[in-house]
Amino acid sequence: MDSSDRTPVLVHLWGGHFPSDAVRERFPTVDFIPVPTDGPVPDGVWGGACITQAARTGNLEEVLNRGVRWVHVLGQGIDHFPLDHLGDRTLTCARGVNAVPIAEWVVAMLLTAAKQLPDRWVTEPPRHWVLADLGSLDGATVAFIGFGTINQATAERLAPFGCRMVAATRSGAPSGMDGVSTTTDVHAAVAGADHVVVGAPLTPATEGMVDDELLAAMKPGAHLVNIARGRIVDQEALRRSLDAGHLGLASLDVCDPEPLPAGHWLYDHPRVRLSPHVSWADPGAINRLHAAFADNLERWMAGQPLVDVVDVGAGY
Repeated sequence: MDSSDRTPVLVHLWGGHFPSDAVRERFPTVDFIPVPTDGPVPDGVWGGACITQAARTGNLEEVLNRGVRWVHVLGQGIDHFPLDHLGDRTLTCARGVNAVPIAEWVVAMLLTAAKQLPDRWVTEPPRHWVLADLGSLDGATVAFIGFGTINQATAERLAPFGCRMVAATRSGAPSGMDGVSTTTDVHAAVAGADHVVVGAPLTPATEGMVDDELLAAMKPGAHLVNIARGRIVDQEALRRSLDAGHLGLASLDVCDPEPLPAGHWLYDHPRVRLSPHVSWADPGAINRLHAAFADNLERWMAGQPLVDVVDVGAGY
């Protein structure tokens, strides 16, 4: 095949996991060109499309100046991506591809909170058999901060449990889902909630929005879940609310910074359950991230509109 019939795509990623054999087979006329994420870009590297990290890399600006018109980031959130390097290029992301495993993680956190697990496991004869003050998701109120793909997937999975659900969004437009009301007033949304799930993108408007005031608006004993970005929650305000006994529990899959340094208070606070940003993981997670780019690559090569285009002004 003549080289003019081939399409160069720049692969500017850590780890060497892309392209998979399946992706290579799907695109026999594409040359996937690996590009280091730091240091000089080799001579002759050129391509109209680039798949890269959803984060700042050492040589991204130089990579983008090698003919790139379309940039795809391997992830959903673009808050770590240096938008100042983008120029007039199109930016897409893997929006919603791992919403299901994240939603499952949220539901697991709500169930373990309601059923007081793992605290209710016994390794010796307990004080009481049979009796316990366990809670329930049936009739519980769940407030969503943001109602994008992840919180939508969570709401779908909570509906059979009989939860009452309300979503705080920028527009307040109808949710499109039975049993989920909406509001633009986040304080009103969280006021009666047993569980509050943070699922908004990190933008200048949402950074630190879960602050002393919003935590105080939650009812005593409420459970905060964050699967979005650590910087949406003011962690010192969170600590004050937990220490005062107002907030009952915080289940966090994200924090600030990441990785969290040894000795940080989030590791050993008795009212915090912390996981290391793994809620997205399941057996198909990486393949779905690859497929999100591959599906758009097919559209790009056919001259069709791309999907999951980032609104750079809005930040997501």
